[in-house]
Amino acid sequence: MRVMLVHPSALMYSEIFLRLEPLGLERVAAAARDAGHEVRVVDLQVLSRSLLDREIASFRPEALGVSLNYLANIPEAIDIARHAKAAAPGCFVFFGGHSVSFIAEHVLQQADGAVDAIVRGEGEPAVAPLLAAARDGAAHTVPGVVSPQGRGPAPKLLDSLDRPLPARDLMRKRNRYFIGELDPCASIEFTRGCPWDCSFCSAWTFYGRSYRKASPEAAADEMASIREPNVFIVDDVAFIRPEHGDGIAAALERRKIRKRYYLETRSDVLLRNEEVFRRWTRLGLRYMFLGMEAIDAEGLDLYRKRVSPDDNFRALETARRLGIMVAINLIVDPAWDEERFRVVREFAMSVPEIVHLTVMTPYPGTEIWHTEARHLTTRDYRLFDIQHAVVPTKLPIDVFYRELVRTQAVINRKHLGLKTAVGAMQVLGRNLLHGQTNFARMLWKFGRVYNVQRQLADHRRPVEFELPLPQRRVSAPARQDLYIHARTATHARRTAGPGETAAAD
Repeated sequence: MRVMLVHPSALMYSEIFLRLEPLGLERVAAAARDAGHEVRVVDLQVLSRSLLDREIASFRPEALGVSLNYLANIPEAIDIARHAKAAAPGCFVFFGGHSVSFIAEHVLQQADGAVDAIVRGEGEPAVAPLLAAARDGAAHTVPGVVSPQGRGPAPKLLDSLDRPLPARDLMRKRNRYFIGELDPCASIEFTRGCPWDCSFCSAWTFYGRSYRKASPEAAADEMASIREPNVFIVDDVAFIRPEHGDGIAAALERRKIRKRYYLETRSDVLLRNEEVFRRWTRLGLRYMFLGMEAIDAEGLDLYRKRVSPDDNFRALETARRLGIMVAINLIVDPAWDEERFRVVREFAMSVPEIVHLTVMTPYPGTEIWHTEARHLTTRDYRLFDIQHAVVPTKLPIDVFYRELVRTQAVINRKHLGLKTAVGAMQVLGRNLLHGQTNFARMLWKFGRVYNVQRQLADHRRPVEFELPLPQRRVSAPARQDLYIHARTATHARRTAGPGETAAAD
């Protein structure tokens, strides 16, 4: 079967800070190819919509799948589905991905016949059975699949993260993937899932608080196959298990593999496993993303981070001592007033780390979806990108965006202003010498992408597709009701790490 897989366009923050290769889609492509299908991938982050339309006309896919890890891409995906149905009659169209897994039936109904099936949960174990069943009109019998004929059995977890290897050879313009100054940058996955339960996050509800690991040898083999000098480790929380981080490091050391790495982890994990991170700095770890989320205990409790402000600040000191540049994320509460924005600006200017701001957004699959979603000021999918306010703001919305953009601009000037221009130019020169322009483009785009008038205008766009509201319930849903993949008791025991309570539901 001729199969085309599509990643939608980049979101607002991806226009500046990063553009990551679609690792999940590459793995699904590999699983489909292993099953004997002819596969083509179109990533609209780096390729044009007109190219996609031409390729649908020339390739004439018998099946077309769209990856939907982000709610904001759903309207675009439905438009692609409609076009595919018109341009390639008989094409079987399916969606899959993290965000769409939580609202599959709703999106299927909105697509009004343009989508034949939606995969809930992990795509690798589902894609081959789905493509086989599509020929017989039996998509609804496949585990994890929802179709107009019904919902199949519960989604299956991939047996091993060691296979399939991402089909990186199917990607075009790989030099367009980057994160900050790591340009170009590939991505790799060592683990999947998260045993914590932050109230704003759906990673733990998607995987049922499970946590799985690739074998160190397989991880090192994959790293050896990556051509790019920079690699982003996409794990939700890197190196939860110190023996796993050490095992991969040892395998890379034996192969004499050295790259520059960027990863994401938690403050308490860094503090507990400092020696693992120290070892990785010798392998090339240079950047780390820490989701601090809040600078005070009240905010940390609100988001159920299970760390203290002292933990966060000690983690920053540890990273500085290790020579790792940290990017901090803080969640902007729509209840902030001008004074709170001022305090955050002062904090951002007082630390050497990069500070990113994301707006608190209730997503399906998170606990705050069931506590905040009934107060939504909009259900326009396109605004659910953690850069727009979708619940009532304490400040008038124009003032809220003014303060948000002002704070972001202050932070931006701190790292890319005159005082840091020399360092930035050194990085810029190095990248340009190798033909890489992503970082250069990022330096000059901030004002065009982040501005009050653009964000206000986004709220005034005509809306065709809207999010559903949560079902009315007498009481809050049980945690198991939020899960896409259910955990077994054995799996729960296996995933608990030092200092963790894996069964703390």
